[in-house]
Amino acid sequence: MSRAGMMGHAPFFLQVAEGPSNVSAYWIITEDKVRLRVAHWPTEEAPKGTVFVFQGRTENMEKYGRAVDGLHKAGYVAFAVDWRGQGLSDRLTNDRMVGHVDRFSDYQKDVAAMLKAAETLDLPKPWYLFGHSLGAGIGLRALSEGLPMSACAFSAPLWDINLSAFQRFAAWPLTWAAQLIGKSHAYAPGTRGESYVLTTPFDENRLTHDLGMYEYYQNISENLVDQQIGGPSMGWLYQTLKETRSLSKIPSPDIPCITFCGAEDSIVAIPAAQDRMARWSRGKLELVPNARHDVLYETPEVRDNTMSKICELFAASGVLQSEP
Repeated sequence: MSRAGMMGHAPFFLQVAEGPSNVSAYWIITEDKVRLRVAHWPTEEAPKGTVFVFQGRTENMEKYGRAVDGLHKAGYVAFAVDWRGQGLSDRLTNDRMVGHVDRFSDYQKDVAAMLKAAETLDLPKPWYLFGHSLGAGIGLRALSEGLPMSACAFSAPLWDINLSAFQRFAAWPLTWAAQLIGKSHAYAPGTRGESYVLTTPFDENRLTHDLGMYEYYQNISENLVDQQIGGPSMGWLYQTLKETRSLSKIPSPDIPCITFCGAEDSIVAIPAAQDRMARWSRGKLELVPNARHDVLYETPEVRDNTMSKICELFAASGVLQSEP
């Protein structure tokens, strides 16, 4: 490995992703020897900077093809990662469909490896962060620990899980006990090893109001069978409950931020985003009407408005950074 833990080119399925054709994927290795896949979309003209894309749970980099196309058109290089346990990165259990992590802090090892790869590739600065759902939780922690970003944008941030009082009361002891008795790899109650978008009709989905975008999700899952992932493990749920509780107590980073929550999001807890952004002096919360969990893949008006505001924030932050 001659380039900071990079192991050469990895596959990337451009035809399914539908994003910019100028893309290269690589294998990288974390400090604890987990192999991850990253992808780099350079621009043909002088870039305004690089946007690091932190994906959500169950997602892969191909799913961000259309979003990266929007970033490209605005002049930004993009750099994305498959977190451990999903996409084409190493799976952590014998059952490839279970979404698992041993400790939530392990995701920061993925961030560290990604950062080394970005330095090796000499990705153009300023650097910006976009994090969706799980990626927003990982991103907030990384920023608090010094991730060098000039500004950040989050959508549907997993800063708390949307659980009823009863579900939350039951989840803590149940998931704790599962870890204690060696059952952390078991599926969390009510979940199973099936792709959500391939088993949930459009009319019942919690992700988007846009049929075309939902079919895009489905096409990715149907064509990239090895990258599918199903429900979370008991261990993942326990670790996420611990991490979101811990995140709620940390100070907000001192960088510009915009956060989007679909008003109809039933996956993450919107009050946690409201609380966080009320304590982010350089931050702003946008509660998006008529939108579900994935605002970047919602109806055209929603996704175009979201992308426009993200790029406006990044552009303004880049100007401020360049001023003496």
